[in-house]
Amino acid sequence: MKKYKVGVIGATGMVGQRFLVLLANHPQFEVKVIAASSRSAGKKYKDAIKLWQLADPMPQKFADMTVVDAEKDLEKIAKAVDFCFCAVNMKKDEIRALEEAYAKAECPIVSNNSAHRFTDDVPMIIPEINADHLAVIAAQKKRLGTKRGFIAVKSNCSLQSYVPLLHPLKKYGIECAAVSTYQAVSGAGKTFKTMPEILDNVIPYIGGEEEKSEKEPLKIWGEIQNGKIVPASSPIITAQCVRVPVSDGHTATVFVKFKNKPSKEEILKAWAEFSGEPQALALPSAPKQFIHYFEEDNRPQPALDRYTENGMAVCAGRLREDNLFDYKFVGFSHNTLRGAAGGAVLLAELLAAKGYFD
Repeated sequence: MKKYKVGVIGATGMVGQRFLVLLANHPQFEVKVIAASSRSAGKKYKDAIKLWQLADPMPQKFADMTVVDAEKDLEKIAKAVDFCFCAVNMKKDEIRALEEAYAKAECPIVSNNSAHRFTDDVPMIIPEINADHLAVIAAQKKRLGTKRGFIAVKSNCSLQSYVPLLHPLKKYGIECAAVSTYQAVSGAGKTFKTMPEILDNVIPYIGGEEEKSEKEPLKIWGEIQNGKIVPASSPIITAQCVRVPVSDGHTATVFVKFKNKPSKEEILKAWAEFSGEPQALALPSAPKQFIHYFEEDNRPQPALDRYTENGMAVCAGRLREDNLFDYKFVGFSHNTLRGAAGGAVLLAELLAAKGYFD
């Protein structure tokens, strides 16, 4: 297995911390550069971290690495690595500019940020679902004038709790779906200590989340035309998104209507048999069984099921017929593993296997 030198941009935030935990013993990716804002630059990583936010300890191999300035040291970083992960906390237009600057410096970017999700020649990938969208990178490189440099992004973390469950059912003609997501505090980059207002509470608004939940699936299900990804026109998705007092893991309740209504057995069979490129290629972070269905009425639960297949599987339960729609069910995924850093690492493994970093 070919090894790659990697940079992590935005390494001091919660998702950046998760990247370093996942990459500490990765068989293919070796972290050579830890980058963040000018506030952290020049400090040892352990000193730049104001609050370590994960249950996993800080990997000791990174504790004494010196943090470099993601903006001022861009050219130096680009030359030192084969590609970078990016998870920064900046304004969207600043993120767009930063990621394009890295790409133009011939450093591929695998982004956890939302800034380029609707750039029409930037693939937004759930690796098991739309790996074919990587083909648009050729058009993006032409636009940017690069040989190696490009940007690829992962989708919003909450999508992982329901889009992978809808995808294998598209063959039955999904007409519409109604989704409510119950999202963990880590999705806001918070813990119970840093978000005390969530305790004994539900916050019924997450800025921009409902628009992402309704529109991003259509890009994922779109097709490449003339060097651009054209979003699908259907199915119609309506979403409500609330923040709940859960540390990690986004739950979704899903209602779905079909043109050709399948049986419950057909749905369960479609979920059980579904796999994608990560499984075919046996990528290091890929779950062996992508979708896990629980027969128990009280599953899936964040506390019990968030680490299914190292947090990289998607869980489902409570599939039953509905009085208004055809079926309803519950979905679940770990938002900082499958949904954020883990999903980006899996995307990078796919890009590596397809030769995009060579």
